[in-house]
Amino acid sequence: MAWIYLVVAGLFECGWAIGLKYTDGFTRPIPSLLTVSAMAISFWLLSIAMKTIPVGTAYAVWTGIGAVGVAILGMVLLGESRDIMRVICLLLIVSGIVGLKLVSTT
Repeated sequence: MAWIYLVVAGLFECGWAIGLKYTDGFTRPIPSLLTVSAMAISFWLLSIAMKTIPVGTAYAVWTGIGAVGVAILGMVLLGESRDIMRVICLLLIVSGIVGLKLVSTT
């Protein structure tokens, strides 16, 4: 169950990171509220996952999911580069996340 919490925490991390773009420096109330809510949920779920999963593994997976998710959302929503080397690097991050899960004892 801890891994499910961790993955969902990573997805909420994507939400708040992208949300920052839409807050316009926290001057827009609704995007700001949604972004701060996503932050709180993400940190809360991460903290629950860390009860079982080692801190180094949990943090690496959480940030990895966030990095890959935000990069993909940036490509889809914001027209960011889809260069093949960028995609390959993102796939390397995903392989690291999968590897951490496979070697995890929890």
